[in-house]
Amino acid sequence: MLIGSWGSFAPAVGSAFLASIVEVVEAFTIILAVATLRGWKPACLGTLAALGVLAVIVVGLGPLLDLVPLHGLQLFIGVLLLLFGHGWLRKAILRAAGVMALHDETAIFERERRQIGKETARKTDSADWIAGITAFKAVLLEGLEVVFIVIAVGAGRGLLWPAAIGALVACLAVLVIGFAIHKPLARVPENTLKFAVGIMLSSFGVFWTGEGLGVSWPGSDLSLLGLVVIFLVTGLATASLLKTNRMKPA
Repeated sequence: MLIGSWGSFAPAVGSAFLASIVEVVEAFTIILAVATLRGWKPACLGTLAALGVLAVIVVGLGPLLDLVPLHGLQLFIGVLLLLFGHGWLRKAILRAAGVMALHDETAIFERERRQIGKETARKTDSADWIAGITAFKAVLLEGLEVVFIVIAVGAGRGLLWPAAIGALVACLAVLVIGFAIHKPLARVPENTLKFAVGIMLSSFGVFWTGEGLGVSWPGSDLSLLGLVVIFLVTGLATASLLKTNRMKPA
């Protein structure tokens, strides 16, 4: 029982941690762009307002989850995780194969700073308000994805707290490093992280969907690790094949 619990505990914490790093890095890039143009006050106010909204959403969703039948909840979450994980994994494979451009936080930072500069220049009387709204939207949108992942990998099996702790540790790590260096975290291997998260979310998606349909997985929770290996091998093989075909002369 202990081994089985660890077999589901580790992927849950790992998925929440890695996914949160990706989302928080993207949000922090926009927050930093706001701060460099208009100062930390509107950036922090927008961030805190978004965190407040996210907290209300989490508190409201908690009791509702207890009202949903377990198998129905597992099936619903499993299908959503499959869709979510497939999207992440597909893009990560295409980027690894060179079909899509890699995510560049430095380029995003410069683009957001130019955009914010244009908007605030047109409306100088409400420049701080516009900057704060920009930070609010970035944190809210990326935060909603973190909340969804935490609930998805933790609901139904008593793993909400471990998943939430994994997400919180990731958020704190990114914020501490980001505030310390005051630069976009461009060196974070974001595509590698998205590849790993796509594998984990897809594995959870298959597992939860099976649980919701009444499938009896061999080895119980340990089968999650087997699904991770299957998606990992398939993803790496697909990326390698696409890269090889792309390099072949026409």
